Amino acid sequence: MADVHELYDQADQLKVEGKLDEAVAKYGEILVDDPEYALAHAALAVVYGRMGKHDSAIEHARRVCEIAPEDPFSHTQLSVIYQRAYAGTNNQQFIQDAEDAMARSQMLQQGNS
Repeated sequence: MADVHELYDQADQLKVEGKLDEAVAKYGEILVDDPEYALAHAALAVVYGRMGKHDSAIEHARRVCEIAPEDPFSHTQLSVIYQRAYAGTNNQQFIQDAEDAMARSQMLQQGNS
């Protein structure tokens, strides 16, 4: 059986090839074995966003923030996912959520947790 890094590389290749459903399945395999693998959640947030599945994208981006709450980039990614969700839905709440996530990222970057 492939290790987590091999599975991740395989999933990334599927993503690059535009085989998004297959990439989702491969990232999912990783999370079955390691539900805390933040990179798989982050990648799923991106893939689901590309697929227009904004609720799933947000769920995985939030999960990254739960796993790595002190990582500014996690909150920046969440902000971007919210912005893309807004662009795909015109739901104004996503704008506020994006601003809140970015504010959290900036606080962490400045050393204020």
